[in-house]
Amino acid sequence: MFKSQPGRVRRSRTLRPPKIPGLSINRLIPNILTLLALCAGLTSIRFGLHGQWEHGVAAILLAGVLDGLDGRVARLLQGTSKFGAELDSLSDFVSFGVAPAMLLYFWTMQGAGGFGWAVVLLYIVCCGLRLARFNSMLGNADLPPYAYNFFTGVPAPAAAGIVMLPMVASFELGRGFFDRPAVTAVFLLGVAFLMVSTIPTFSFKKVRIPNVWVLPVLLVVGLIAAFLVTEPWLTLAIIGVSYVALIPVSVRSFRHLRAQAERMADAEPPPAEGGTA
Repeated sequence: MFKSQPGRVRRSRTLRPPKIPGLSINRLIPNILTLLALCAGLTSIRFGLHGQWEHGVAAILLAGVLDGLDGRVARLLQGTSKFGAELDSLSDFVSFGVAPAMLLYFWTMQGAGGFGWAVVLLYIVCCGLRLARFNSMLGNADLPPYAYNFFTGVPAPAAAGIVMLPMVASFELGRGFFDRPAVTAVFLLGVAFLMVSTIPTFSFKKVRIPNVWVLPVLLVVGLIAAFLVTEPWLTLAIIGVSYVALIPVSVRSFRHLRAQAERMADAEPPPAEGGTA
């Protein structure tokens, strides 16, 4: 009879199965959210083909919510990657560039013929240029400290919300004015300019809320959610107009911070000359 060796039995019990190579599900969640945003943007085009305008706007809004979550979830789960950044940019171009432009084209701009299509194309091209400029500025360490809380130009999700204001307003106030191709063209051209401009706009990504303001902010968020349920289109129109009204405030704040930084730089004493006689 063979005797068992306790040492070998003890070592065999401590053996662990080999780790399977690959990514954990947590690191895939941000990319899954990005893909869902892309699908929502494409679905809005389908709703536009069938004339379901309210569903089309709701799909783009859902894409905006998912787009706002994927980056924050990626940072929380430490799942940021170059692949995710490129996928997010592609999703933004489709969901906030192509989708709202095509939705507006099916809604009213096709009535303007070739001019309407040209305006739609211009908006899409400007959205692509804006995203390309944003990607080229990622990780830029040359930005001054006061510029980190600002975007250069209007970001693509906000641009999609602004450019759909005529359609959202028509849901609340009725058709007859806002669905005119001339009115929609003004919004398309204006938002296209804002995207490629160098106008500083608030990013709201690094805003820190003081402890005393946490409860009031949560109450305001709950109030907005309640109005979104009872009066969704009027609430969305007010939010869009409020964002546009904040653009001059952001420009003034940026210029104030820049002037303050320049005064501080001028007040610094020159470096002392080193060396001995």
